[in-house]
Amino acid sequence: MPKSNEKMLQVKLVRSLIGSSEKQRLSVKALGLKKIGDTVCVQQHPALLGLVKKIHYLVSVEEV
Repeated sequence: MPKSNEKMLQVKLVRSLIGSSEKQRLSVKALGLKKIGDTVCVQQHPALLGLVKKIHYLVSVEEV
């Protein structure tokens, strides 16, 4: 359970993984996304921001 002062990000997979590299596919899998339209809420910290930065063109990100 996140603490009240920690920010959360809502990450949604909006594009297909076809044509992406294996590292990018693994980044999507590490976030817990499987199909287009899947959404996950994750805590905002540097490791996850790095994953999102690698696949920025495949996902949409909103602060919750």
